[in-house]
Amino acid sequence: VQLQASGGGLVQAGGSLRLSCAASGRTFSRYAVAWFRRAPGKEREFVAVIARDYYVTTYTNSVKGRFTISRDNAKNTVYLQMNSLKPEDTAVYYCAADETRLLRIGPDEYDYWGQGTQVTVSS
Repeated sequence: VQLQASGGGLVQAGGSLRLSCAASGRTFSRYAVAWFRRAPGKEREFVAVIARDYYVTTYTNSVKGRFTISRDNAKNTVYLQMNSLKPEDTAVYYCAADETRLLRIGPDEYDYWGQGTQVTVSS
């Protein structure tokens, strides 16, 4: 599967953005899809993941209550709605996919990656 991330940009603190991860291939519904981010000078960090079954989700603690991950299998797309953005959310955001029923949070467990989209939150 090939992934294309989009929707990043520059926003003021407290604002919102919606990222999209569009996938190619007819078997998108077999993949769990996650968002990761990498801030300058930091390691790549797990943000959120949505399962392929029943749309179960999990989030890193720092984004709970502010970010929502969702998917539309008919459109082969996963979304990350980001509200109440903070300057510390500034990073390049990547989507990743893994053909599994599990909810994995380690980046090494994902086989397919999008190219990343920059999110910058100004204070």
